[in-house]
Amino acid sequence: MVLAGQPGDGLLAAVSRFMNVSLVRPDADDDSKSGIEAAARALRRAAGISSPYVMVAADPLAAVAAEWQAMWAIPREPRGSAPPGARAAASPGGGFELRAGEALASWRAQQFELPDYYLVLASGQEAAAQQAGAQQVTGAPLESRQSAPAPRPDFYLGPLRALRPHRVAVVAASETAEQAAEVLTALGSLRHGRWWPPLPEVIDAARHFYPGSLSLTQDGSPVPLLN
Repeated sequence: MVLAGQPGDGLLAAVSRFMNVSLVRPDADDDSKSGIEAAARALRRAAGISSPYVMVAADPLAAVAAEWQAMWAIPREPRGSAPPGARAAASPGGGFELRAGEALASWRAQQFELPDYYLVLASGQEAAAQQAGAQQVTGAPLESRQSAPAPRPDFYLGPLRALRPHRVAVVAASETAEQAAEVLTALGSLRHGRWWPPLPEVIDAARHFYPGSLSLTQDGSPVPLLN
């Protein structure tokens, strides 16, 4: 499984001490220019480890996830602040398509497969925002929906979780000790489900996913994507 987000050294050290859990990090001396290559090598090493749980602190889709989230949070620039060429290079979705193309090329070259599960680090506030979305879907009182924080665009909790809800678990904590405890809880509650669709379908789903919608309804079914 992949530990997605920004795991600190304290959390990684705690995870490495868990019984029945093997932690795999990218090689410290890996001089590859592509984060995809380093993550793919870490996943391949993990595949050869005999352990009940193997956690990889690297994701070949990390750059794709970052660009997808940036695509929905582009700041407004004053008119004329950048030349046309620069504006075109920074056009919405341009970075996402570039990173998606790199990931697809690596996947088609059989450099990596998606992990069995994603464990996504999210702060308590982000978890509350996801719950707010659930309340919108399930008909919670209007006042509770209005006071809840707005969900932040998140590639893992959005399109990935909508596609395969059983393969994305959330670690909702900010402090290292709480995160470690949540990781253990998540490991003990992983459920079986359908395997991931081919990566081109995952990327296409991300293209059509609106982050203002919730990734899951109350019964666990995915919400509709954009047409």
